[in-house]
Amino acid sequence: MYKWLSAGVISFVVLLFLIAQYWSFMPDNFDVEQSSIEKAKSLNSAPVTGFTTTNTLIEVTQRILNKPGGYLSNDIMPPSVFLDNIPAFEFGALEMIRDLALTLRKDFSRSQSQSLENPYLKIAQPQFNIDSKSWAWPSAESEYNKAIEALIKYRDTLADNKQGDGQFYARADNLRDWLGEVEKRLGSLSQRLSASVGQDRINTDLSGDAEASQSTATSNNLMVKTSWWKIDDVFYEARGASWALLHFLKAIEIDFAGTLQKKNALTSLRQIIRELESTQESVWSPMILNGSGFGLLANHSLVMANYISRANAAIIDLNKLLIQG
Repeated sequence: MYKWLSAGVISFVVLLFLIAQYWSFMPDNFDVEQSSIEKAKSLNSAPVTGFTTTNTLIEVTQRILNKPGGYLSNDIMPPSVFLDNIPAFEFGALEMIRDLALTLRKDFSRSQSQSLENPYLKIAQPQFNIDSKSWAWPSAESEYNKAIEALIKYRDTLADNKQGDGQFYARADNLRDWLGEVEKRLGSLSQRLSASVGQDRINTDLSGDAEASQSTATSNNLMVKTSWWKIDDVFYEARGASWALLHFLKAIEIDFAGTLQKKNALTSLRQIIRELESTQESVWSPMILNGSGFGLLANHSLVMANYISRANAAIIDLNKLLIQG
């Protein structure tokens, strides 16, 4: 009796382990241009300005929700409740999705500050702001799917020549606003990744402005260190954010091609894409290692921080080009 019970328990644990391994596969990269062309053909149209960016936002969100195991961040049952790398990946991608959805609503789809909001984006954007771990009434997946439905309606109005309500304005100032948000995301991720080994940093919060002030006093030297328990989560959050951003930038390259060429900024954008592609290379180690900078063991966080920092620096340069040209 006990032998059969033990065998059953072991078999169940092994099954959960195998399922967990399958559900831990990250979403694959996809061709944003080909995906948009195929979708436009199904609508008997061509990818007009903004179609590729909107379609890519939809596709990235759908892939997060429909990958092996589905959306795992809000699961409360095994084996997904024991997984943390994939939920971290999902959250990183979700942060980039939220930023683009907000910019799409308040900048890309509006001709000026006094123009009306697009009704579909007005519905879609708030749906992404639900707690990513909400699992019931409403669940995160249900809200994200509502956002996708509204985005699809907006995308389809862009492709419909008979409707003038849906617009996408590919202007340099709009692009700068979104890239400014991306800078902050990547800068934060880079700092958290670099702090995997702990750093004694000089406080530069008020540098550059002699009249600057802050709410409460802080030390001139700060010890910054990411918790040992959070190192792999930060790594996969950065990987997820980079995965989503990589596809968004490829879409931007298509929709803003004229603006980028005029500003002589196309090469800069492609270099950013190349840096982000490096963040998606296979991790051959069974775990995220945290060796010292020049120690015997690798430090995967510092490698990821290197790629993201270089991408972020290139985005800052790209923003300057869009201003100066």
